[in-house]
Amino acid sequence: MKIAFYSTKPYDKTWFEPMGKEYGFDIHFIEASCNRETVFMTKGYDAICIFVNDYVDAQMIDDLCEMGVKAVLLRSAGYNHVDIKAAEGKIAVLRVPSYSPEAVAEFAMAMLLTVNRWTHKAYNRTREFNMSLHGLMGMDLFGKTAGVVGTGKIGQAMINIFNGFGMRVLCYDPYPAKGLKAEYVSLEELLASSEVVSLHCPLTKETQHLINKDTIKIMKDGVYLVNTSRGALVDTDALIDALLQKKFGGVGLDVYEEEEGLFYEDCSGEIITDDNLARLMTFPNVLVTSHMGFFTKEAMQAIARTTLENAYAVEKGLPLDNRVGNVH
Repeated sequence: MKIAFYSTKPYDKTWFEPMGKEYGFDIHFIEASCNRETVFMTKGYDAICIFVNDYVDAQMIDDLCEMGVKAVLLRSAGYNHVDIKAAEGKIAVLRVPSYSPEAVAEFAMAMLLTVNRWTHKAYNRTREFNMSLHGLMGMDLFGKTAGVVGTGKIGQAMINIFNGFGMRVLCYDPYPAKGLKAEYVSLEELLASSEVVSLHCPLTKETQHLINKDTIKIMKDGVYLVNTSRGALVDTDALIDALLQKKFGGVGLDVYEEEEGLFYEDCSGEIITDDNLARLMTFPNVLVTSHMGFFTKEAMQAIARTTLENAYAVEKGLPLDNRVGNVH
């Protein structure tokens, strides 16, 4: 099987190159992202492999089919960047449903601890031998209420971490899981009762801008918000307005709704034209990271292995266990 591998970074080659040889695959690594302008590079390949800031729309589905591409391999759990409906009956779309839930949950907790206890500011201060504690006061997490929105594998890992900190845990999910050490409540009750809100749900039509002007009003003053899922779960304009009103104690964003073309790239020598992102960076109680919650050795290994197992299943005509909502 020949695979066109888009949005390649050096760490992708570290894992996918040797594993691809194990399967006998011919992987062509492409630094460019996958979009309408670059889809032509797929000609002559059996499958494409894309990441979260690539996209495949209905027109591209038709282009891929015309070129004889059999599968779109997602090296991610989310699939909102592919037109799944357009792919039905035309091309197989396969994802990595689980790689390391703990990696993302642990990173979410690291973001919370950072914005709560100001460790990022303390680090910069002490490097200049400024040992003042002024402005670095946080709050105890023990005994506080944490709200987890989305109780899939990552959400469940987050619940375990919050329990380890001695917090009361509320959760919301339209599809409740059994046996969790947490109390299911309505979204409104969760937002109204929690000192900490952590988002772990997929991006769908129902969840887009889940955090908006109206839901922010429900939340407690001084609440901490962490989003390691998808940027568009949060209405950035509403978030900025609320930050200006000092609604939040702290905000940790590992994702951003307009991150395409910025995240995973070195833009340090460029002028950033995204006013909202630039504005977010000015708030001292906001921490923005570059969609790196998944980025551990264990997670990268699992992503590579599952992605290539998906490709192997397509090549050999095996059951496509990780297929996303389409029949091929």
